[in-house]
Amino acid sequence: MAETQKPKLRLEIAHVLFIDIVGYSNLRINEQSAKIEKLREIVRATEQFRSAEAEGKLLRLPTGDGGALAFRNSPEAPVLCAVEIAQALKNHPELPVRMGVHSGPVNEVTDLNEQANIAGAGINVAQRIMDCGDAGHILVSKHAAEDLEQYDQWEPYLHDLGPCEVKHGERLHVVNLYNDEIGNSALPTKFKDERAGVSGPVRPGFSTRSMAAGALGFIVILALLALLWVERDRSVRRAESTHVENAPPASQPPPSTPIPEKSVAVLPFDNLSDDKSNAYFAEGIQDEILTRLSKIAALKVISRSSTQKYKSAPDNLRDVGKQLGVAHILEGSVQKISNAVHVNVQLIRAATDEHLWAESYDRKLDDVFAVEGEVASTIANQLNTKLSGTEQKAVTEKPTQNTAAYDAYLRGLAIEHNRYSYESYQQAAREYAEAVQLDPNFAFAWARLSVIRSFLYFNAVDPNTNTAGAVKEAADRAIALAPEAGESWIAQGAYRYRVLRDFDGAVSAYKQAQVRSPNNAYLLQNLAFVQRRIGLWQEAETTFKKALELDPRDFTLLGSLGGEFYIYLRRFDDARATLDRALEISPDSAPARASKASVFQGEGRLDEAAQELARIPADSTDDFVVSARIGQAIYERHFDTAISVIERKLQSLPVGQPIDSIDKLALVQLGFCQQWTGRDEDARRSFSRAIEAIKPKPDAPVPPDANGTPNTLALAYAGLGEKEKALEQAQRAVKDYDTDAVNKPQARATLAQIQARFGDHEAAIAALPHLLEVPAGVSIANLKLDPFWDPLRKDPRFQKLIGNAK
Repeated sequence: MAETQKPKLRLEIAHVLFIDIVGYSNLRINEQSAKIEKLREIVRATEQFRSAEAEGKLLRLPTGDGGALAFRNSPEAPVLCAVEIAQALKNHPELPVRMGVHSGPVNEVTDLNEQANIAGAGINVAQRIMDCGDAGHILVSKHAAEDLEQYDQWEPYLHDLGPCEVKHGERLHVVNLYNDEIGNSALPTKFKDERAGVSGPVRPGFSTRSMAAGALGFIVILALLALLWVERDRSVRRAESTHVENAPPASQPPPSTPIPEKSVAVLPFDNLSDDKSNAYFAEGIQDEILTRLSKIAALKVISRSSTQKYKSAPDNLRDVGKQLGVAHILEGSVQKISNAVHVNVQLIRAATDEHLWAESYDRKLDDVFAVEGEVASTIANQLNTKLSGTEQKAVTEKPTQNTAAYDAYLRGLAIEHNRYSYESYQQAAREYAEAVQLDPNFAFAWARLSVIRSFLYFNAVDPNTNTAGAVKEAADRAIALAPEAGESWIAQGAYRYRVLRDFDGAVSAYKQAQVRSPNNAYLLQNLAFVQRRIGLWQEAETTFKKALELDPRDFTLLGSLGGEFYIYLRRFDDARATLDRALEISPDSAPARASKASVFQGEGRLDEAAQELARIPADSTDDFVVSARIGQAIYERHFDTAISVIERKLQSLPVGQPIDSIDKLALVQLGFCQQWTGRDEDARRSFSRAIEAIKPKPDAPVPPDANGTPNTLALAYAGLGEKEKALEQAQRAVKDYDTDAVNKPQARATLAQIQARFGDHEAAIAALPHLLEVPAGVSIANLKLDPFWDPLRKDPRFQKLIGNAK
């Protein structure tokens, strides 16, 4: 029998858009017909569909609840079509549609009805990408997204979601495509479900057990140390730093890693003005040039906090270049005389001290913006970097036409960068408020005003001025005036994170900002903070490391990585190494030293923790130091010492100043230490004072915050013996922190401690295995040393739990 000739398979690459109606199978037959007909009408009306069909560049695959369009003309075609469809669907809210895009091989086939059809991996992958989404989502495969990244206009639309498990256990990398007008910015349900189910190892070979433990004892002390690293401004800790020649941190590439040619650090500009009060102006010009450069994706630009400790024209440029990991240094000077400005800049190759370019500018004050843009554009040109249209616009545009507004803005920046106190931050906010009053269209000033007010709101400073509404208004004004500016999206991120506690929304906003400001280390650090909140620990570590590449000498960033990230994952060696790096840069930093002591406490190495604390001045009332010393004294069962530390701290507060979240916790700790030393009446007063401070009226709400205040309130009730109130408040805190991967384990630990205190050992012990595994849970050292676990010590299950733990 002769062999039959098999038809040759004709494969070609197509750009596929897969579409379906969500919930289609739940509709009645007549509803299905009406909706599919409406969707077909919308699709056929799109420009992309009609032009591709007219050119013979379109293949169609109808399905019961939608269909696939395979474009053979351009990688942009399916996305442009999806955008057109999404715009049209805004007028049809009754039609919930999701879409998936992928570029891959397809082939024309003949189906059982002898009709032409299409099949292939391109179709299958597009459908599986789409299946990862919900109504409104336009999801794109990583491969297709990489094609789109070649077009400048698509970059702001692309938001990486990471891998998603699809059919047969395969994992596909998915990118969400949206902006304010089209798409769905929410995290798809499939991703939420996957992430909610993840605990245990962050990556092979590393433990994810958190350092943080029990709410009264070390867990809250550690949490507050972490909070302080996040929310205390860099400038106060930078002021403590001293310049030290040292090796790159462990998180940096090894010394043999080549320094990228397209890299630059902008050193402090000399202020040559006769009026030395104009230093803020020279600093502002340097900062603005750096900010403009940081918006160029092809460049590596070192952050200001790593460059500020160097003088304007250091002698050892080669060493400076190596320390900062850059090939080029920009030096400069500024002289301001009345309404005239003289700016001098020079670009130098760090390895050879070769001067590549120099220029002097003599301008009127209202033309200084042009200088900043010209300098940034010329540096990009000197480094053979071609700017996209979007980058060129961001680098050269004028932020305001009002010189007085700009002057107020620069004064605000100088205060933020160089002074730390709540009073100073309020002054900076007043400068920004003056700037927007002088020029209501000054988007960058609105953005900074929003960010700083979010900080003041977060810390309950002048709550009548720094309201949630005031933060939102400033953030919304910024985004309305400059929707394509990274500064506007940073303000949105700060508002969503600090005010709304909308962590997914904050991540989305920060990623929008990252597209526009790819070299902004401050942005990356804040993105890492929020990624950690939603349980994306591995992504957060990657983001932290990217921030360190751009800010290698910021010891506060190192403090955050060691003191509130590695410590939560119980990666104690990494935490100590990172904090040692911070101490090399700033050996007199009491916060970094106290954080290192906290790491030793988390490992149960109390002698070494005591040695670190002994190196800090005994009269220090720094919150980091006080928290670590309280933890040390409680672990050592030196309760009188803890009482002395807390009382000294409380007595140092200015008369009439409301106590903050840290001091409220200290009051509760004071109460328990007084109880443990038999001073029951003093303890009752301390607990009552804490409750009154947290909840001044019986019906006053206690919303969740980053400080764990709901947990502190539950412990205060427990201290007073009010069992029902304590348990109810602790359970409410667990519920309130349900979406917070940092605070939820701490809330669960608080509940377990309160259950143990009131005799429900079964429930308390049942919670511990999970808390020993989940990031930001409890540590073995905490279980062994914290007196709040004493009610469980004789229970064989508790003893076995401690004995079996590694």
